[in-house]
Amino acid sequence: MIDFSSSDTPALAKGLLGCWLCRRMPDGSLFRARISECEAYHGSEDLACHASKGKTPRTEVMFGPSGHIYMYLCYGIHWMLNVVTGPEDFPAAILIRGVEGIRGPGRLSKALHLDRSQNRLPLSEDSGLWLEEGPVPIRIEATPRIGIDTVPSPWHEKVWRFVALEFS
Repeated sequence: MIDFSSSDTPALAKGLLGCWLCRRMPDGSLFRARISECEAYHGSEDLACHASKGKTPRTEVMFGPSGHIYMYLCYGIHWMLNVVTGPEDFPAAILIRGVEGIRGPGRLSKALHLDRSQNRLPLSEDSGLWLEEGPVPIRIEATPRIGIDTVPSPWHEKVWRFVALEFS
């Protein structure tokens, strides 16, 4: 079982690469694919993190227990899947940006039929969305996060996006 309570969100994000993202689909079928891309958002001082503006109805889930799902709507169109990390009252999360065969967080949520209804649920088989440990990637690329160019330095330069380039 993956422990999301660590206060090192970037290390957790990197460690999710290769894990299996599992989803019990609305029709009862099982979707299972290895996580290939994710990004870390770490605390209220991280100006790229939604929690940088404090606890709001939208970000309240990030201040709660780790291992819960944080879904938010981007551009009024795309739902984004995040996993809350760290100790309670320390707002941090990992954005799942892609799995093998599906690149882009909006495409991922659409393919898995994810929306607001998963927000705040625990990441578990009971909720229909869970992770399983998987193979460790052989090669990983670390880059700055995507889509946060307007965030001031040093936050938009943090190398907290991780991409699995090759699995064993």
